[in-house]
Amino acid sequence: MHNMIKKLKRTVVFILKLALFASLFGIFFGIFGIHNPWLFNLSRTTGVTMVTFVVLGIALMSVYGGYAVGTQKSKPIVHSMALATIITDLVTHLQLSIMNTSEKNNAHFVYETPHLLLLVMVLQVLVIVFFAYFGNYVYFSLEPPERCCVISSSRQSLGSIIPKISRFQKQYEVKETIRYDDKKVLNAILDCDTVFLYDVPLKERNDLISFCYQTQKNIYYNFETIDVVSQGAKYVTLDDKSLVMYTAKDLTMEQRIVKRLTDLAVAIVGLVLTSPIMLACAIAIKAEDGGKVMYKQKRLTKYGRVFEVYKFRTMRENSAQVSVMENDDRITKVGRVLRKFRIDELPQLLNILNGDMTVVGPRPEMLENVEKYTEELPEFSYRLRMKAGLTGLAQISGKYNTSPKDKLVMDLMYNENYSIWQDFKLIFQTITVFLKASESTEAFGAEELYDFDGDKGQDKDQDKDENQEVNHGD
Repeated sequence: MHNMIKKLKRTVVFILKLALFASLFGIFFGIFGIHNPWLFNLSRTTGVTMVTFVVLGIALMSVYGGYAVGTQKSKPIVHSMALATIITDLVTHLQLSIMNTSEKNNAHFVYETPHLLLLVMVLQVLVIVFFAYFGNYVYFSLEPPERCCVISSSRQSLGSIIPKISRFQKQYEVKETIRYDDKKVLNAILDCDTVFLYDVPLKERNDLISFCYQTQKNIYYNFETIDVVSQGAKYVTLDDKSLVMYTAKDLTMEQRIVKRLTDLAVAIVGLVLTSPIMLACAIAIKAEDGGKVMYKQKRLTKYGRVFEVYKFRTMRENSAQVSVMENDDRITKVGRVLRKFRIDELPQLLNILNGDMTVVGPRPEMLENVEKYTEELPEFSYRLRMKAGLTGLAQISGKYNTSPKDKLVMDLMYNENYSIWQDFKLIFQTITVFLKASESTEAFGAEELYDFDGDKGQDKDQDKDENQEVNHGD
């Protein structure tokens, strides 16, 4: 019965995807066809235009996450689908304008009917909103949330993972929280559909994963260094012996050349396009308190080389240079706006031109943070094998207050799976950061503690003693 429901959900999602894409396609060509009747005729020009819309639309939806009902909330789906569709509309509409430059239509290039383009985009966004919310409603109506148990090592670890799971109440229902060394842990696994393993020591984690695999349970577990290494490895056979082969990596000469050329192109175009915004920011910062517009701060890049990063000043002058906390009174009024939309980082395009940074790569941390994080996580230094970047996997998927370990995993995953295509994909995905500005710029706040019965705990001193027993697999 469960397998039948899963197949039904996949079928429903597939049908909804087709219906959504057909609707977006129909709106674009239906409205523009009124002004361009030749779009309704079978011709090479019509075919090229339609193929452009379909191919580009599918590619961009893949880049931004697509119609991920059942795995994403409705709002992120709207963001990703709307971005992909709007970019597709802009390119296809430009192509239409170019094709209409002929003796029969326009003697010279004219960017035609922008008001129709705006109408098309508005209608398409409304359709996307409907399909996103309706799709998730149908998907989760077919089956109740997965019954989950969370296996961890301490109340503090529970406080890191439980709030994340709780944001997806339609997907997951936490029935039990239990320590990995509890005698009843196997029974807890048998009584649920999905198992979350978080901060469980490696040996015990492997044993529990094997049991979950044996009993056909869905498994989620956090990355350790060995998991990152396995991502960059591949299966080989030595004679008749099966082995995992990991090869130490660095960028090839061709990759370095393409990456540097991409950096220069993006930095130059970015500076030209954002110069009005940067000028407005400079005026606003100066007008608020009369202080310096920009500031420089020492950061680390590839192989530990120190450089000075440029940023718009968002704090009062002469403030202590430590990580931002929740409701931090050092931040100026203008600074809050700049930080919310990551505009304070635009001057780093100059760092990219200088060669100190790259467009895509691990974020350059403050020297004090690197020293502190490396003491807690010796693997933190591994991220310095790649030049520091303006954007990257950790910047797009993470937040200001994402834990150092989670940032480290994202940076190492980027390093191990590096490709030119991945860089271009992450550059396009950077736009989504502005759409979730209030979430991505959350500051560091007080940690929540949870007891193993699922309720919030209060005794932090007791939890510190528990954490001293935890072996993180280093």
